[in-house]
Amino acid sequence: MWDTVGILKMQGTTGFQSTPTRKRSAMKQNMKFAAATASVLAIGVTAVSAEVSWDMSIVWPEGNFHTKNAMQFADTVREVTDGEVNITVHSGGALGIKGPEGMAAVRDGLVPIADILMSQQVGENPAFGVETLPYLAPTLPDLALLHKFYRPMIESIAEDMNQKLLYMVPWPGQAVYSPNKIETLADLEGLTIRVVDANGNAFFDALGAAPLQMPWGEVVPSLAAGTIKAVTTSSSSGVDGAFWEFMDNMSTFNWQASSNIVTVNLDAWNALSEEDQVAIENAAASLEGQFWLNSANEDSTKIATLEENGMTVSAPSPELKAELIEKAKPLWEAFKIGGSGCLNSLELCSKWIFRSVMPRPELAGTG
Repeated sequence: MWDTVGILKMQGTTGFQSTPTRKRSAMKQNMKFAAATASVLAIGVTAVSAEVSWDMSIVWPEGNFHTKNAMQFADTVREVTDGEVNITVHSGGALGIKGPEGMAAVRDGLVPIADILMSQQVGENPAFGVETLPYLAPTLPDLALLHKFYRPMIESIAEDMNQKLLYMVPWPGQAVYSPNKIETLADLEGLTIRVVDANGNAFFDALGAAPLQMPWGEVVPSLAAGTIKAVTTSSSSGVDGAFWEFMDNMSTFNWQASSNIVTVNLDAWNALSEEDQVAIENAAASLEGQFWLNSANEDSTKIATLEENGMTVSAPSPELKAELIEKAKPLWEAFKIGGSGCLNSLELCSKWIFRSVMPRPELAGTG
């Protein structure tokens, strides 16, 4: 691209001319210079506008695997767009957006892009709570099958909320952290326990506990203050919160699936070139499989860390698990009746989700 110095040098190559001719020539040269300068400035503005910077909101700390995934995605986007799209990941809720505010913040353009825990968005649409129904999709293979039918619904809802879903990644299974080992339902009686969403609140209420729904940012302060005595969350968050400082036991209930989604504001997305859009979509699709593997590997790694720090890790007995599943099943039907308007248009998904009469290998013998 020519710069103004180069243009000025070109102006000085015209040679000596008579005064009238020089005046007319000078005028023409000035007009040419003005036009050339305008072209240079226009090119410069185009170049600047082509470089897009997005601030990504994420509530999880920097060491969390979802945050690491987001950072890898940001690096890949920068690479595949040749530096035209730059995403800065702001971890730990640094942008001031709490978990339940994620979808609304992206919709309204408060942030162009965010990593969002779906189950905390049920206030926007009950469909965000489907996968967190207790023991509905307790394993990653179960969840992958569910997503074949469920993801198009979430993509449509996101679009209705002025955003585009880029990728979707599950957490490891939800465990229960407590002061004492949980061996029977009686051990849950009256236990003040943090839950993530309305489904968790309903489930632990049915189990006889005293659930309190709260976002991640309030969990550790609430443990320190004694507001809660127990927490249900993943092994990742147990390490993030150094739960061994507050509790001695972790029981791998694996009672709930839970996924994060990364969405981008549609106005921000539509402002990109088609080439950059395709590159980003391909990057998201290529990374998502690896991000699922990261989740699977995360669980065993973090459980080892919890044990290394003195926490006792155990699994529910077959008898306790059978009781937990029996307590869960009525909640499936209650959700279908009370919040299933979002499911009526997706018959296949509904049939898969509410198929309690069909045998499932992992629930065999549980009644």
